[in-house]
Formats: sequence, structure tokens, C-alpha cells
Amino acid sequence: MTPTLFFLYINIVMLFTLRCKPIFRETSRYILFANMLFVDTLSLLVALFLYILAVGRLYFSGIACLVVVVFAGVVMRVSPLNLAVMSLERYTAICFPLKHVEIATCWRTGGAIIVMWLVGSLNSFADLLAFVIAGSNFELTWGFCSRPLIFSLKVYSQINTFFSVIYFLMVGVIIFYTYVSIALVAKSAASSKDSVTKANKTVLMHLFQLGIYLASLLHEPVLLLAFAHMDRISFFNINYVLFLMLVIFPRCLSPLIYGLRDQIFRPIFQYHFTFSFRGTVKPVMSV
Repeated sequence: MTPTLFFLYINIVMLFTLRCKPIFRETSRYILFANMLFVDTLSLLVALFLYILAVGRLYFSGIACLVVVVFAGVVMRVSPLNLAVMSLERYTAICFPLKHVEIATCWRTGGAIIVMWLVGSLNSFADLLAFVIAGSNFELTWGFCSRPLIFSLKVYSQINTFFSVIYFLMVGVIIFYTYVSIALVAKSAASSKDSVTKANKTVLMHLFQLGIYLASLLHEPVLLLAFAHMDRISFFNINYVLFLMLVIFPRCLSPLIYGLRDQIFRPIFQYHFTFSFRGTVKPVMSV
């Protein structure tokens, strides 16, 4: 719980920082960054909540667990979709600089975020539809809240695998395409080579973040494999390591690295993170 609470504090400070300056509220890439932080913070809160229930040996009724599992599934799918939209925003800024201001407006960015949440909900909607059709009786189900507790039939695993492949394949293609496109622009750009190179590194980092989120999907299969082949003590130890490495760290390190790379955002974040002990922050100029 200690690293989780620490990273929750970091994410909350970042969200507060993004609300304290007009440039962060009115720029497309910062709005998308705020959405990424918001989604990852929700994921951390859900993970921490379920971890406390498991440690305290508190059982959940099926209907309550259903709500938590469906909500957790939605926020897990939105994270990679947000990376794809952030990569497209950088692609537009570099490859179509004259149209970027017109395309990446606050209203269109907000619309893109709504579409992300709707698309990210498709997996959970399919699970609920199959749940109703199968006539599952969750009212009699009690146990440690997890996806297998509610969605125990094989069809749910097939639905989850199908959507996982579609989501990550789609996001991977978008990020790879934007990376190659920006790299081609970097070869021909002369006056703005530094900004193009920085944008290319940003998209490459999004590809790395996608790999981290993809690794988090391995948590449940590896955990089930460990449960079947390990004794109880070893299973609890490996569960703790997997919880940190595949659930907590992916939701913390990616936003932190992204935020610290931004030269405008970083000094203001450091100012709030240290409770203003670092002194004053230089005024932020509009870009």
C-alpha cells in the first residue's frame, strides 16, 4: 500500500498542477495528459480498494463486485486508447502544423475523450450482455472480488481476449504509423528539427507505455498459473510482486515520466510537489 499511496499523491499533485494554469486547460496535449492521469488514478484507487478487501479478508457480494469489475475493465481499456490519441495529436502538430490549431481544439479534444470512453466500454458492455444472456446468478455469489468470480464462464475469457487483441493491435498500429510519419518529417525538416525529434521521442515513449499496459494484462493469467503450481506462502509472495510490477507501477511510472519530460509542466509540478519549498516558479509563457 505504501508505494500505491505515494504514487496516488504524485498523480493528484499532477492533476492539481494541470488545473492551475490556463495553458494546461486550453492545450490539447495537456488535456489528454490530464485524462491519462485521471484514468490511471482511478485504476490505482480500484486496485488499492480491492487489495485492502483481500488483505482484510472481506468478502464482496456478486452485484457489488460486478460493478467494480465492470468499472475497472472500462478504465483499463481507456488507457491505451488515450495513448493512441496523444500520438495522433503529436502527429498532427508535426506533419500538419498549419492545421494543428484548427484540428486540436479543446472541444474536439473533449469529443475525442468521450469517444475513447465509449469505445473503452465496449468490452464491458459485451461482458454484461453475455452475463444477462447466460442467466448468471450473481446474488448468491460471495468471495474475494475479482473478474473470475463474476465472469467465470469460458465465453467471458474469449470476449476479453478478443477485445484485448483488437484494442492493442489498433493502438499499436496508430502509434507505429505516427512514429514512422514523424521520423520521415524529421529527415526533411531543418528549421524545426529539435521539436520534430522531441515529438518522435514522445511517440516512441507512447509505444513503450503501450508495452507496459500490455504487460499488465498478464497479471491474472500468471497469477492463476502460480496458484496452480505453488504452495500458499510462495503464491502470496509472487502475488505481492506481480501486484506491484504489473498493476501498480504501469499506472504510475508512465504518467510520471511523461510529466517530468515536459519542460513547461515539470517546474510547476515540482513546486507543488514540494509544498512550495523550492521557491518561486518562473511565469509560464504561452506556446
